[in-house]
Amino acid sequence: MFNLIRNKLMVQDDDLQLRGAVEADETWVGGKAKAYPKKTRQEHEARKTPVLAAVERGGKVVAKITPYSRAAYRHVRQFVMPTSTLYTDDWPGYRRLIREYDHHVVNHSAKVYVSGDVHTQTTEGFFGNINMGVRGAHHSISRKWLQGYLNEWTWRYNHRDDPRAMFLTLIHRGASTQAL
Repeated sequence: MFNLIRNKLMVQDDDLQLRGAVEADETWVGGKAKAYPKKTRQEHEARKTPVLAAVERGGKVVAKITPYSRAAYRHVRQFVMPTSTLYTDDWPGYRRLIREYDHHVVNHSAKVYVSGDVHTQTTEGFFGNINMGVRGAHHSISRKWLQGYLNEWTWRYNHRDDPRAMFLTLIHRGASTQAL
């Protein structure tokens, strides 16, 4: 039942267009490296799933599994308006977006995490919520169900400021659609 709720009622809007100041960042979900001490880095990363999140500062978030980590920029193009100001880290995959956006980069490789208003801290905070949810409530999530859990955390984040309780919003959404 929870999977139906996450994948039908809490599903993310693919038409959502983020605008204004938008941060984009990627992460890998799937366990710590020390859990696999005999594995090489490539074998370890093969066990993990790449995820991209794009967050409007003070607004909504989109989080999607990417088919492979280098495809993250495609999701940015899909969900971020071209007139937006884009903030990313120095990961090489975002270089393709320099001509398409007002693009600002924070140099994590040089251990710089904030430079004025150039940072990805909002996105990092969203990933922190996901990590705490996995660690505290679920302990682990399989790749098969990960997008459903991302839908749940995204839905919660996007409804955090609603005047009506999230549970009532979810019940109303379920009653007003034939989603299930």
